[in-house]
Amino acid sequence: MQPISEMPVTVLQGVRNVLMDIDDTITTDGRLPASSYAALEDMYEAGLRVIPITGRPAGWCDMIARFWPVTGVIGENGALHFHYDRVSKRMHRTYAQSDIDRKNHLEKMEALGETILAQVPGCRIASDQNYRECDLAIDFCEDVPPLPAEDAKRIAVLFEEHGATAKISSIHVNGWFGEFDKLTTTHTFFQDVLSEALSEIMPSCIFVGDSPNDAPMFSFFDHSVGVANVRDFEAHLPSKPKWITKSKSGTGFAEICHLILDARLPDRNA
Repeated sequence: MQPISEMPVTVLQGVRNVLMDIDDTITTDGRLPASSYAALEDMYEAGLRVIPITGRPAGWCDMIARFWPVTGVIGENGALHFHYDRVSKRMHRTYAQSDIDRKNHLEKMEALGETILAQVPGCRIASDQNYRECDLAIDFCEDVPPLPAEDAKRIAVLFEEHGATAKISSIHVNGWFGEFDKLTTTHTFFQDVLSEALSEIMPSCIFVGDSPNDAPMFSFFDHSVGVANVRDFEAHLPSKPKWITKSKSGTGFAEICHLILDARLPDRNA
């Protein structure tokens, strides 16, 4: 992982799409700091496409798509993408699975959650579960005393033993039934919403993340960035980001955003 201070100016000048995780990437200690939100606003106002890609639930994504300065949002680790048309004042919601499949899968997840809670003491169902439509989130760090990494891995194994996909973030282990993830739905979003093939415009994209569930994104994007706290998961990353910020979490996110904006408009702070 190379310091972002060494990222070529030509790369920064070519960025048109800024994709990012949310938790511990643009947030710091569970909060969205003003510096992160200002960076989102500055990029959006500069004409960049701003697309959060998160494990957070559909209910949160509806609010993010509507109220944040973003082009759209991909949520529940790829289960859905939402975007809000500010001209027609209409929310567009697209899911990776049918209504009946989502209902059936959540019912199976409810029973699986009880099994996980019984076998991994100290974890609990995530506090945002009521707003989810496609997956089950098990909290091992956000609203419970932090559990060791081995417990997070054990939760993931329990999901997988029951035929579910599992991804470990910095706060939750998310599990779901079906074939989707952050990367597959990012491809779908670009095709459906922006009428572009992600593989063709990939050089104009930067992805910023912080944890193991971002590994497919780190692997795919030539210009992938980890905020400095990604080092906490370095031993558990099958694919690492190409670049790394000096600062952690939201401050690190603002760091890369400022570099992008300064490269596009070098005199903006004059």
